[in-house]
Formats: sequence, C-alpha cells, structure tokens
Amino acid sequence: MDTRITHVWRRALACGLAIALIATTDAAAIFIVNEPWVRLSPNARSAEAYMQLRSTEGATLVEVRSDATANVEMRPPGTKRTSIREIKLPAGETVMLAPGMHRFVLASVNRPLKLGDRVAIVLTIEAVDGSRQEIPVNAEVRRRSPTDDHRRGHSH
Repeated sequence: MDTRITHVWRRALACGLAIALIATTDAAAIFIVNEPWVRLSPNARSAEAYMQLRSTEGATLVEVRSDATANVEMRPPGTKRTSIREIKLPAGETVMLAPGMHRFVLASVNRPLKLGDRVAIVLTIEAVDGSRQEIPVNAEVRRRSPTDDHRRGHSH
C-alpha cells in the first residue's frame, strides 16, 4: 500500500474519523463517522456518546457496543429514558447524535474515565441489502464537541 495512503488512514483514525465501505450490488456505499466524543455524567458512572453519521446509500444503525460498559442504549431525541432498537440513516443525510438528540448512553461504565481518555465504540450498520458491517470508532472523553471547542477558541 502506498505510504501516503497509509498515512492518511492513520491520521483519519487518530482524529476519530471512521470511514467504511459497505458492499452493494452496483457500487460501494460509503459510511462516515465524524467527530465522535463522549461526555461523562456528573457522577462519572455513566456517559453519553455523540457523533455525526452519514451513509451515501442509506443504512440502519442496529447495534452499538463499547469497551467501557456492557450496556449501551440508543436513545431518541428528547429527555425520555426510552431505548430504541435502531437509528435510520437516510441516504446522503447527516444524522447528528448530540445532547438532546439521538445519542448513545453508556450505562454503568466499568472503568474510571477522565477528560482526554479514549473510548472504543463499535457500530453495527445494516445496509439496504441486509448485509451488516461493524465500524470501530475511537471517541475522546470531552466536555464539549470538537466543533464547540473550536468555536470557543476563536470567539472574540
């Protein structure tokens, strides 16, 4: 493999960006995860994970796992504590997982987490044709999203 390509992939993974190709009959779909991050609850016993998800051909997020807990729940927008079984990812649209929106709840974390730590998350995506693929994500424990931190750093 070309060393430039290897460098790009390593840099993308280091920045928390996961890109996966999901095979379809006519062409390869592209699935993109951008700005994954985790926010601890005030008691640090649970956390919520956020990110941006995008699929070129449409897909469904059907499962989420993490090394930080045995129990990850997908939650719908709002404040209800209801779990959902899947999140639809319409073709070409970015689905935001953010506070008050869709999100992942990491209940009863199994190790102490602090700012700057990394949490491994695995997303299971189901393509339109029913095939499934696991997407590894490396999320940083932060107070705010990377975009929010960037905006704060440039405000005058």
